[in-house]
Amino acid sequence: MNLEQHPPQGAAMLRIDGLQVRYGKATVLANLSLLVPRGSVVAVVGPNGAGKSTLLNALIGAIPSAGNVLFEGQRLRSHDLEQRVAAGIALVPETRALFGELSVLDNLRLGAYRFLGRRGKQSADDLARVFELFPRLKERSAQMAGTLSGGERQMLALGRALMMQPRLLLLDEPSIGLAPRVTADVFRSIARLKTAGVTIVLVEQNARAALALADEGHVLETGRLVLSGPAAELAKNPRIIETYLGSTVA
Repeated sequence: MNLEQHPPQGAAMLRIDGLQVRYGKATVLANLSLLVPRGSVVAVVGPNGAGKSTLLNALIGAIPSAGNVLFEGQRLRSHDLEQRVAAGIALVPETRALFGELSVLDNLRLGAYRFLGRRGKQSADDLARVFELFPRLKERSAQMAGTLSGGERQMLALGRALMMQPRLLLLDEPSIGLAPRVTADVFRSIARLKTAGVTIVLVEQNARAALALADEGHVLETGRLVLSGPAAELAKNPRIIETYLGSTVA
């Protein structure tokens, strides 16, 4: 990922039409449709249990779903998780899913596993760019991932995803479990990715931080989109302020 490149914006990179996810008789996502323009950050906010993480897991192919999902004009219905990753979609899960017994450097190298043996120089360049974005990871490159702080683990999870050279980055609750100051650091890192033109779908309970960063926002409640629009306008919506923002500054 070249942090200095700014790919053209506008056309939809991701188109979701009538996405549905059911667990037994329970409908977790109901007829969800939205567009993700290329080069944008699209935030999906809502309460616990709304289906936000389910949405990302369905997009990456980790769980079965119904409906149509087009990525770069390509229908993903028949693509499994590995094929979606190969197509350029990367998920940073809520759990971060790091290998705690491996070093920071080894965790990052694992992010480029699908390129193993095919692009050694490019992987080295990618690693240098990750270290440029997250200098703290370079300082701790030999440290075991399991000994990192919460914010450092989130940065490592982001860095490992970037080693995959994703065209679409799915972020699941990047601020979860982090102190406000650390959350601010993480969101500054995401803002830099946005400036570089990375297309991002950001699922986040911290609606204030998510809407401040995003271009567009969607509010998900009990598996349904109840509000959508420019993020700046949603942040001023009385219902959003009362339900999700309150009067405190994140």
